[in-house]
Amino acid sequence: MNKMENEKTRTLMSLKELALLGDGEVAYIKQLDSDAATELFPALDDAPEGIDLFAVLGADGTPIALTDSRNAAIANALENDLVPVSVH
Repeated sequence: MNKMENEKTRTLMSLKELALLGDGEVAYIKQLDSDAATELFPALDDAPEGIDLFAVLGADGTPIALTDSRNAAIANALENDLVPVSVH
């Protein structure tokens, strides 16, 4: 197959489809500072400063949990039958 045929047959994924990829199967673990944690979790009144925080996010970016331990974040994902994946 030449390059032109390959480009014609390739199906593009929409942003919505990309966001849902892994939905209900994958949890992203993301390290956050206190400002980012407060932004992502608006119900959080005062995020502790000077410590690493770890968010568990759904495949579409929906916040699931927040903890001060990477291992706890991974455990949370596993308890919810999700495959944890680190985001940098």
